[in-house]
Amino acid sequence: MGIYELVALVVTLAAIFSYLNFRLFQLPTTIGVMIIAQLFSLVLVGIGLFQPSVLEGAKTLIETVEFDDAVLHGMLGALLFAGALHVNWCDLREQSGTVATLASFGVVISVLVVGVVFKFASGWLGFDVPWIVCFVFGALISPTDPIAVLGLLKQMRAPKWLETQIAGESLFNDGVGVVIFLGLSEVAFHGEDLSFNSLMILFVQEAIGGAIFGFVIGLFAFMMLRRVDNYQVEILISLAVAMGGYALATALHLSGPIAVVVAGLFLGNHGRQWAMSDESNEHLDSFWELIDEILNAILFLLLGLELLVVDFERAAIILGLVMIVGVLIGRWISVRTPLAILQRFYSYHPGTGRILIWGGLRGGISVALVLSLPNSEAEIRSLLLTVTYVIVTFSIIVQGLTISKLLTRLDLTLPEK
Repeated sequence: MGIYELVALVVTLAAIFSYLNFRLFQLPTTIGVMIIAQLFSLVLVGIGLFQPSVLEGAKTLIETVEFDDAVLHGMLGALLFAGALHVNWCDLREQSGTVATLASFGVVISVLVVGVVFKFASGWLGFDVPWIVCFVFGALISPTDPIAVLGLLKQMRAPKWLETQIAGESLFNDGVGVVIFLGLSEVAFHGEDLSFNSLMILFVQEAIGGAIFGFVIGLFAFMMLRRVDNYQVEILISLAVAMGGYALATALHLSGPIAVVVAGLFLGNHGRQWAMSDESNEHLDSFWELIDEILNAILFLLLGLELLVVDFERAAIILGLVMIVGVLIGRWISVRTPLAILQRFYSYHPGTGRILIWGGLRGGISVALVLSLPNSEAEIRSLLLTVTYVIVTFSIIVQGLTISKLLTRLDLTLPEK
């Protein structure tokens, strides 16, 4: 199957599943599409019991998509840019202390806690997983998924300050998590030595360098936008920043996610105010909202279909269920510890911690990071994929569908307009 036919099939399935969700379930689009895709996958598994060729053909097709490449080097840049474009810089600045602490030290704490829990849980179930691989797992599962979180925020009627905290953390913490993941993966699977100094150099290069690069391309795009008053050209410039900027940052070994987030924040605030007309802003919002909806539907469709290539060994499933609790414990410690320190300087609503803990969704990025591990480590890669998929499924479906009820219970829901 050629690339055009493959894209056409994926878009068609995303449209059909979105329609079915709208007519039958009325769930948030991303969650509904993923659930239907998982049910569809189970139907194919059932058919495969009688017609193995059908299941094998479906698996081959899913593997052709290369989920990790599609997410990390395809959709992620546009989705992060679309999310950052609508974050108010003034609101983010007010929450900068909380966001920066959770997105950095919070991730490190979670990586350590989850890695330790994974080591003991896997050993209890008979898996001999090296310590370094346990921390690799901690690194790929600890950052909250910005795509899943931003999709969730559309359904929530949360106060602006809480929305900014959740969105800000999710937009930046994956950059930190990916840096840790890359460093630990080099040690675990390529025999590289990793010292604290080398990890800090990697962090400065990827994260700090990515932020500087994002500001530079955002500034360059801003200067271009000020010299035109044509919304078609302006939208094309924004698309170039999201896609071209992400690709160039990656090629330069900088953090593409952080680069496009910084550029999106810059253009979404200074660009709107000083470089674009009201008409351009309106068209820009409509365009990126549409891109966001389409890519999210495709991403969660693929996430649901990945069920076909997950090896659901009984012990691995049990480990995944145990690690749901382990990841929530890691999230609890990584949120409560920074908040306990920060409350000396900031005041927080009593329910802030619970919302941040339960609203820290894991999603497609974690699955993509697992799939990016070398094929030479097939056994450990398969185990991590199964555990990650179980956690992600729980996170998106259970946490995603109950966070609004928790908001209401904590009296943090704004009245409907």
